[in-house]
Amino acid sequence: MHEKLLEIKDLSVEYETEISTVYAVNGLDLEVGYGETLGLVGETGAGKTSTALSVIRLLPEGIGFVTGGSITLDGVDMLAASEEKLRSMRGATASMIFQDPMSALNPVMTVGAQILEVLKIHHPEQSKKDLEARVDEMMELVGIPANRKEEYPHQFSGGMKQRIVIAIALACEPKLILADEPTTALDVTIQAQMLGLINDLQKRLGTAMILITHDLGVVAQTCEKVIVMYAGEAIEYGSAEDIFETDMRHPYTEGLFNAIPKLNEESARLEAIDGMMANPTVKIQGCRFADRCKHATERCRQKQEMREVSKGHIIRCCLYDRQQANV
Repeated sequence: MHEKLLEIKDLSVEYETEISTVYAVNGLDLEVGYGETLGLVGETGAGKTSTALSVIRLLPEGIGFVTGGSITLDGVDMLAASEEKLRSMRGATASMIFQDPMSALNPVMTVGAQILEVLKIHHPEQSKKDLEARVDEMMELVGIPANRKEEYPHQFSGGMKQRIVIAIALACEPKLILADEPTTALDVTIQAQMLGLINDLQKRLGTAMILITHDLGVVAQTCEKVIVMYAGEAIEYGSAEDIFETDMRHPYTEGLFNAIPKLNEESARLEAIDGMMANPTVKIQGCRFADRCKHATERCRQKQEMREVSKGHIIRCCLYDRQQANV
């Protein structure tokens, strides 16, 4: 068995439109071990979903392209794999939980038939009776009575639809789940239920997960390791403890924390990050956050590399070079 389930090196993703080229992901490095949970954090447009879609080669056809780097999943070079090989791996080796269950489910098929479809593709050798039994098992596993499998998506609430999407993703017990903001469209109570369900199933099945989110509270509750992304780049990486229990953070990460209400402090207003995210159609040599950063200097206009500020905790910012030089 390979040491790492997923290994991404120097990944670049671009979208070619009639108007311009969008540089969605720029030189991303990422690793996920077997059974490990990694959180991808960042605001809309950071490149989180593009990264996940690249793993299983589901970028929009004719528009989205991997223009550089490598992706190795369970020992397989995903960028060189044939379409047949990719089909055999989607659902069995890696599955995706999409953000919107309304668009992820087929409205004219029963929910049971949609779970069954995945099982038929990956287990054609099994009898219909065995496959139907597995459908019932998956329905019960996500907390929905098996006798509702003949119903259609519109007959379920938003939270129940998301449970069905999770059942489809886990039906073949994949080694990796790509969860793209699976709780964003749900209310707070249902969010907690979904996260608890995903965590429980992940531990029971020994599945690794990449959780894409902009919610630091979800990351704290769920993830062992965290990558903070900004404008297509990884700007900070470490364990959840490194990110949450330290004073050494990337200025952007610090800005995300300052925007969270603190229960033990009174403030008239939350501290927002000034400005807008860097234009994704423009290649920037220096720090992409420099125009919004109160610590920015002329040096920030130069290319920034990752530097280790403590063991296993790395940040793409020259701020800590200056601080360490003054120690």
